Amino acid sequence: MDFLEPSAGGFADDDEVTVRPGPWWRHLLWVVAVTALGVVMGWAGSLFRLGPDDYGLLAAASGSPWAYLAVWAVTGLAVAGVLRATAARVPIPSPGTISVILLVIGTRLSLGWRPEALEVTAMAAGALVLAGIWAAIALRSGASAPKAPHHAES
Repeated sequence: MDFLEPSAGGFADDDEVTVRPGPWWRHLLWVVAVTALGVVMGWAGSLFRLGPDDYGLLAAASGSPWAYLAVWAVTGLAVAGVLRATAARVPIPSPGTISVILLVIGTRLSLGWRPEALEVTAMAAGALVLAGIWAAIALRSGASAPKAPHHAES
């Protein structure tokens, strides 16, 4: 179930994975909204420490967070764009949820540990690779699925 894509038929149909067609501006709006949600949730999560002092997840380190937020915003646009573009062509499970989870984790870890540029780049590339794998699996499954005949409604 994708909490960012409720079905038009109500919550009873939420387990069904469908193609998400529509005009380009609606896809663009979705990509921007999902990116903003993921980055803001990661930033909000970084405002407090998770777990014990010995091995817990640190609160946001001191200093300006803007460079990290910008990197994850750009990464989020790419991740959500790949998943939404795939969802416009073939059924893909939970593109919004996957996008948000990848962005929350990346933003939260970046703000907690303030890694160097090479490490942040590797994290962002990892998020893009994971989104690409998710999309490739959906494309492969969609290409091998039997095509349902289209019936015109009267």
